[in-house]
Amino acid sequence: MAAPEPVPRRGREREREDESEDESDILEESPCGRWQKRREQPAAHALVNQGNMPGVQSTFLAMDTEEGVEVVWNELHFADRKAFSAHEEKIQIMFEQLVLVDHPNIVKLHKYWLDASEARARVIFITEYVPSGSLKQFLKKTKKNRKAMNARSVRRQAWKRWCTQILSALSFLHTCSPPIIHGNLTSDTIFIQHNGLIKIGSVWHRIFSNALPDDLRSPIRAEREEPRNLHFFPPEYGEVADGTAVDIFSFGMCALEMAVLEIQANGDTRVTEEAIAHARHSLSDPNMREFILSCLARDPARRPSAHSLLFHRVLFEVHSLKLLAAHCFIQHQYLMPENMVEEKAKATDPHTVLAEIPRPPRPPLQWRYSEVSCLELDKFLEDVRNGIYPLMNFAAARPLGLPRVLAPPPEEAPKAKTPTPEPFDSETRKVIQMQCNLERSEDQARWHLTLLLVLEDRLHRQLTYDLLPTDSAQDLAAELVHYGFVHEDDRPKLAAFLDSTFLKYRGAQP
Repeated sequence: MAAPEPVPRRGREREREDESEDESDILEESPCGRWQKRREQPAAHALVNQGNMPGVQSTFLAMDTEEGVEVVWNELHFADRKAFSAHEEKIQIMFEQLVLVDHPNIVKLHKYWLDASEARARVIFITEYVPSGSLKQFLKKTKKNRKAMNARSVRRQAWKRWCTQILSALSFLHTCSPPIIHGNLTSDTIFIQHNGLIKIGSVWHRIFSNALPDDLRSPIRAEREEPRNLHFFPPEYGEVADGTAVDIFSFGMCALEMAVLEIQANGDTRVTEEAIAHARHSLSDPNMREFILSCLARDPARRPSAHSLLFHRVLFEVHSLKLLAAHCFIQHQYLMPENMVEEKAKATDPHTVLAEIPRPPRPPLQWRYSEVSCLELDKFLEDVRNGIYPLMNFAAARPLGLPRVLAPPPEEAPKAKTPTPEPFDSETRKVIQMQCNLERSEDQARWHLTLLLVLEDRLHRQLTYDLLPTDSAQDLAAELVHYGFVHEDDRPKLAAFLDSTFLKYRGAQP
């Protein structure tokens, strides 16, 4: 057998150079090793300006080594280490609650940690990466290439879809308890993906800056300090306590910019009232103009809520049966096998009549399975799952309960610190499928539970447990959430699923 040819010396040197370059790209790792900070900054990336976020001194692209996707590594630096240490617990509580804010149209905050060494004091937090860039960037590109959205009906449909997604996120934030005020909503802090999915960023900024004492607020920079973004803030901003009406005004200005593609600024300075008035008068649709003007009312009390704006005649439409069925399918997908759509399509005769509309005396209008594309249906379900088509024309969902620490209390009484156990990492991925099995133990004295969970990133998680006579489905579900095996939002459906399994195998709850 011939010996392998030696690798040329130049080739070996090139390999070593490539390896050293790869290693030098990783600047820092998270304490758990999952997040790797890279040298590349989002602001310098060819397609994204996500690093230009209010209040963040340093932003870098990072790698999530568990899921294999890019994320954004954000850093807040504090010069006064003593003041930082004194408020460390409060900062932790704030970020613990911000991690719970989960909505398809809001940039997700995945993880945070504090770094208080002798040399520096930092808060580091990992957020979702939206590579397509900000809404402002997208609108500028669209204006340069008007052919892409030249048809008025196409532009109107896109505008409606964007407004609906932004209002869906604002309605979610404003119905939290207490309400979460964004306070920095501009076309720079709204991001858009290539598939049309809108994401609102910088949700943490106002909560963090308002809750911190004066001696720690120095690193927090507001978008209001940017002259070119002054027009996004209402007249009362900074003079009275912020309310949800602040976000509605900012949304109205974003909606105006989305409609006209750009509000001309005077060079690098602020946008003038004349430029805003010119943009308003250029709107040819009276319903769109009335919608935007209601958001830009000078009196905060006259501005409508985010939820009521979703019912405005310019946005409101009766949801199609297809969209309602898609949302129902996704909500109960954990009960269905994987690739159900594909398997169902294979088992169905394409010539079978799916629906029929009688038209006497003419022949009925028939719709067959062959007219439904399985690939198109899968893409539509994926878009609905991602949040592109929110279902909002119904009663508001139960508000998300968040502790009052997110709103700064007028006065805080000193509290004695008590040692608390280290918290478990909370699961951020949703369950899309569940399977459960109960078997008797060899001595027939107890039941052995096997639970298979399929998460939204296709990770399979198998758990086993010997049931005690006192165990209930609700307690088991709560325990799985506590130990970070299941997302908090999945707790009710997991409890119901376990309940039905117990009834099936045992005839009663354990």
